[in-house]
Amino acid sequence: MATKQQREQRQDMEQHRRETHNALIGEQVIHTLGRPGRLFKVQVRPLWENYYRVNILIGEEAVSARIANSFFVEADGDGNIAKTTPQITTQY
Repeated sequence: MATKQQREQRQDMEQHRRETHNALIGEQVIHTLGRPGRLFKVQVRPLWENYYRVNILIGEEAVSARIANSFFVEADGDGNIAKTTPQITTQY
């Protein structure tokens, strides 16, 4: 039977894996799209299975940030992007 500490370690490792996976997806989107001026945040939200919504927020601070670009992304288990809607093109 797993101890409380072992369960917490597994949860921490899974959390780290998800964060790393999402960061990789966001980096790939920015690499293809280009880096917009006043980039505030790249938001990667898991939807289901290997599907994500990636929002590119620009602005000086959270209260004034707005979504400049938004993509529906399909990625494999390693975080490699297979397909985006709309297709990502270099804009910046």
